[in-house]
Amino acid sequence: MSTAGKGNAYLDQVVAQQAVLEDDLRARRAPAEQPPMAAGPLAKRERALGGGQPDRSGPGPVDVRITGFWRWKNVLVPPNAYVVHTRRGRDRPLHIGLGVSFRFNPAIDSFLVVPGATQTILINAYCVCRELQGVLVQGYVQWGIQAFPIAYRKLDFGDPEDPMRLVNLQLREQAEAAIKDKVATMGVRDVLSDKQPIIEELTARLRAVAEGEDHSDQGLGLRIVTVQIKEAVVSSAQLWENLQKPYRAEQGQVARLAELRSEEAIAEREMAAARLKETRRLEHERELAELRAANEAVLFDTEVAERLRRTRREHDDSRAVAELEAETIRHGLRMERERHAEEAATGRLRIEREQELRRLELDGELRLTQSRALADHERALLEVERARLRADIDNAQTPASLQARLIESLPEIMAKLPKPDELRMVSFNGGDRTTVSGLLTELAMVVGVLRSAIDGDDRP
Repeated sequence: MSTAGKGNAYLDQVVAQQAVLEDDLRARRAPAEQPPMAAGPLAKRERALGGGQPDRSGPGPVDVRITGFWRWKNVLVPPNAYVVHTRRGRDRPLHIGLGVSFRFNPAIDSFLVVPGATQTILINAYCVCRELQGVLVQGYVQWGIQAFPIAYRKLDFGDPEDPMRLVNLQLREQAEAAIKDKVATMGVRDVLSDKQPIIEELTARLRAVAEGEDHSDQGLGLRIVTVQIKEAVVSSAQLWENLQKPYRAEQGQVARLAELRSEEAIAEREMAAARLKETRRLEHERELAELRAANEAVLFDTEVAERLRRTRREHDDSRAVAELEAETIRHGLRMERERHAEEAATGRLRIEREQELRRLELDGELRLTQSRALADHERALLEVERARLRADIDNAQTPASLQARLIESLPEIMAKLPKPDELRMVSFNGGDRTTVSGLLTELAMVVGVLRSAIDGDDRP
């Protein structure tokens, strides 16, 4: 079949998918109220000087807000964007870094804002391999800013719509050139089967340009995150089909042989199954005939045995009924005797239980009486012992202890006496205060004096 008028469907599909992916990677932003040219540096400066304008920097990919009025403005930078702020007459930037906000004077200041997110570059490299055949190599490169103080001096981020556009174009051109150089030294089959050499060559070249040799300051201040090759497709539809034909033919041969083996095995299984089916049918018919004959013999024997069994059963039932009636009479007599015996046993048991309860009550009363007598005896012993101890204590007291106890009780005695209207002095001579008799004599004299005083007060 001729393939002159047939296109490469796989190649068309890969290119279409690449276009869809590029469209998806573009940032979706609302359209600006002003045309793109109005967002340039001069327009920004005029808007800043004029005042009363919107506080957005433009429709670019970085949402920079400018607040304030005239010369007193503030530039608010998102935290994921790089910014460099310069002023007229200064040879160094005033502010540079990631997410740095600052005060802005439109008359003498200028600033540049660049996205800090990782960028993705899609690559479609139409190459010519060693056999002079066209090959489409599709891949992508992800890069980011590593040293912004170097990058903003060596790269052009001046596009107001997309500051990364020119840098992406430059890196894409370099990546496509590196891929074409590497594919030119490889065969078609090598390109289709092993993409690692292309990835290594592309990574080495891009890092040498973006990061510099041995991370020196000769690079662009960028960092290559990853390099990947997604697809490698032969551009010629005829060559693409010819490359696939050997494998397809081999797989077709394997499939046809497997189909033949399967058909042969199925045919053998079908014949074996038919033979087995017929054999089983004959065996089943023979077994059915044998079963019918056996079943008829068993049925005849069963009928004869059943008639004999019924005859015997009738005689047995008559004899069993008579025996059952006799057994019922004997069982009734036996139950009557057992009932009388149970009633007698119940009466004896009740008498024994009452006697046992009476004995337990007598034992309890006797134990209670003994416990009370023992308690009274112990209480009497305690009283006797207490009286004995009290007598011992009284006998053991000396005149000195009695005198001490009397002295301790004098305040209480004096507190209970009536308050005297006059004070009289009584002196005691010749008494021995060291003995109990002498002390009692003095107390008797004191009481006599007090009594005479009270009697004198009561007289009219």
